Amino acid sequence: MNKKAFIFDLDGVIVDTAKYHYLAWQKIANQLGIEFTPEHNEELKGVSRVRSLDIILELGKIEADQEHKDKWLVQKNEDYLSYLVDMDESEILSGVVPVLKFLKENNQLIALGSASKNARPILEKTGIISYFDAIVDGNDVTNAKPDPEVFLRAAKLLNVAPEEAIVFEDSVAGVQAANIANMTSVGIGDATILHEAKFIFPDFTHIDEQFIESLIK
Repeated sequence: MNKKAFIFDLDGVIVDTAKYHYLAWQKIANQLGIEFTPEHNEELKGVSRVRSLDIILELGKIEADQEHKDKWLVQKNEDYLSYLVDMDESEILSGVVPVLKFLKENNQLIALGSASKNARPILEKTGIISYFDAIVDGNDVTNAKPDPEVFLRAAKLLNVAPEEAIVFEDSVAGVQAANIANMTSVGIGDATILHEAKFIFPDFTHIDEQFIESLIK
């Protein structure tokens, strides 16, 4: 088999932590008197923490100085981390581990490409960090998706050309980043939202070995 780079986003793709981001952001929004719905939360998927706060402030038409922004960013992260204390392998989304195992058994390269600055501890808590040959997270990049920096860095670490990389994403920004990088984009989630992806699946339980093999050939 050929050797490809399989790059995974984290939140909403590998683990079910997107709900914790929502709860933490909602708490900030409530404090500021801003209505923040699950639909609004879709706009934050794959987006950096700093940009996410700006989007929420724009929703409420609130202008704030950097001191207040920094305070809210720290609070959001502390609230989010409090939800992760008891995190374990049960947070891994269905179908993900079989795909990771199949890729390893077939000597494929695996990387993480996430905006999260908590990616490494999450992978450790869920017991799957050993599957990853490279990890690129929010601590390693300066540009948020849809800028392709996070995916291009991951491919470079694996010494694989962008066109030989496959990206699994649950956000519009992430799919766009993969497409801009000239990588194969696989959307995980709602097809009406992720319609720009080359392939789309509701979740990993719908991805079989034949599909993975077709990507490797």
